[in-house]
Amino acid sequence: MTLREEIIGELIKGKISSPRLEADIILKAVAPDYPQMTSQEEQKAREYLHRRLAHEPLDKIIGQKEFYKFVFKVNQNVLSPRPDTEILVEKALELLPQNKPFRILDLGTGSGCILLSLLKEREQANGVGVDVSEKALEVAQENAENLGVKARTMFVNKSWQEKGFVTGLFDMIVSNPPYISSAEIKTLDEEVKTYDPKSALDGGKDGLKCYRDIAEIIFPLLQDGGYILLEVGYNQARDVADIFTKKQLKLIEIAQDLSGIERCVILKKSVAK
Repeated sequence: MTLREEIIGELIKGKISSPRLEADIILKAVAPDYPQMTSQEEQKAREYLHRRLAHEPLDKIIGQKEFYKFVFKVNQNVLSPRPDTEILVEKALELLPQNKPFRILDLGTGSGCILLSLLKEREQANGVGVDVSEKALEVAQENAENLGVKARTMFVNKSWQEKGFVTGLFDMIVSNPPYISSAEIKTLDEEVKTYDPKSALDGGKDGLKCYRDIAEIIFPLLQDGGYILLEVGYNQARDVADIFTKKQLKLIEIAQDLSGIERCVILKKSVAK
């Protein structure tokens, strides 16, 4: 039996989905020349298998996750990027012209996957990523350097509720804030509730606390005609839209992800007359 067959068999017994794909990812991560591999690489593959059977997410084990067009470093200090979030990036790019300078603010930047994807696709853009977690920002800074956008990125280790946490005006604000209700946290899959930081998940009693907090501070940070794009959880889009339209922002679109779930709320600050 080959090592690959052994790993697949153990993953099947452990009820891990896509066992063949995951076995190949593990082997590629530890031994780029597989089936040629050293004894140290074989030992590392078995270590990764043991961790995966304990339901540690594969991306946290190998230390990286693909998102949009790029690969991002991840660890237990950041939320693993989800495919659902790619709709926010795609919609933001539709609104951002190719050859024009503009400023983007990312609230709760985490790994930086949203902000850095936008900066990579728009070479004249500059961005500010805000996160209360210093360890998350260490990951985001490394990702900015890996993607070659470090010079156009600034990270701020503050809460967005802190007065004067950023200065100036922004053409676009993006955020994927915590939106799972506190009571729901304990019902999440083991891979999420154990290995993603709780601070990136817990959205308060009804899951909407962070949206209310952002709505209180957002208006003076946006340029006239500027946009805000927010990721939301299942069945939250209309409530989130209502929170922000009450703060003088105009609802432009509620976009669905690939599963047909209303995932991204897009609003605009109307030009002052």
